[in-house]
Amino acid sequence: MTVQHHLTLDDLTDDTLGTLKAIGVDYVAIMHPPPPRAGEDRSGLWRDACRKVDAHGMKLYNVGLRPERHIIHGRAGRDEGIEGWCTMIRNLGAAGIPTLGYNFRGIGNFRTEPTIGRGGARYSTFDGDEFRANPQDHPELRISDERLRENLGTFVERIVPVAEESGVLLTAHPDDPPIAEPLGGAARVLSTLDDFETLFGLAPSEANAMLFCQGCVAEMGEDIPAAIRRIGSLGKIGTVHFRNIRGGLGKFQEVFVDEGDMDMYLAMRTYREIGFDGPFMLDHTPGIASEGARWAGTAYAIGYIRAMIQAVFR
Repeated sequence: MTVQHHLTLDDLTDDTLGTLKAIGVDYVAIMHPPPPRAGEDRSGLWRDACRKVDAHGMKLYNVGLRPERHIIHGRAGRDEGIEGWCTMIRNLGAAGIPTLGYNFRGIGNFRTEPTIGRGGARYSTFDGDEFRANPQDHPELRISDERLRENLGTFVERIVPVAEESGVLLTAHPDDPPIAEPLGGAARVLSTLDDFETLFGLAPSEANAMLFCQGCVAEMGEDIPAAIRRIGSLGKIGTVHFRNIRGGLGKFQEVFVDEGDMDMYLAMRTYREIGFDGPFMLDHTPGIASEGARWAGTAYAIGYIRAMIQAVFR
């Protein structure tokens, strides 16, 4: 079993990669590279990135980014934008990068004021009551449920066959927070496990899967072992964000991996039970304010994940 961590292209330095290798990372994910462009061959860029990671005894396993707004909102330039994604998927396949993560949100994440937790760490927080007392509105990004689902269908129907041909697994991340009602004027269409089963049906293929974010699934109000079995029985868990929260539907804190409401050992045992063999990823962890603590939270979470893997899979 493997541990994955994300970087940007600019972070692919010997110092950073050496640190990741030292603290127990196996796979690297590149997040938010430049938006793809139709016909623009970047396979050389991805091969170079793979060589940098390989030189430190790790593998570049994933790329993650969000489609641009003209794709999500179905505006002028959408078809060319989707063709850019098809080009990128072909480039990743040619470079030997096997997974591509994405989300499909009319507007990005929503949070309320952070809360303070263990050791003064700041916890990313969402409080539905607080949010409704100070609602956000983005008139230029309003989109209906029907329209957003239609745009998602157009997107996956175009890119899934290309991914299948290129040997690339597509993993969709849940909405965050996963609240199945409009926020800021935009619908949310990947906020329930039913939404994901609908997504799988839009373009049936082994290449069409889920990035199973434990935190977001718990935020849906789901029982985590039952949810792992439900999506795992479909063979649709591509990557796991192995993180913990305190709270649930409509109100939660993103806490350190060992102090939330989830039984993380039971979760790891359930992944073994369903035969999951993909990477585990911390996603993100609370920020530690202490001077010189840049890697502390990351190293702590990665060590915890490795310990769980060793306890359950060996």
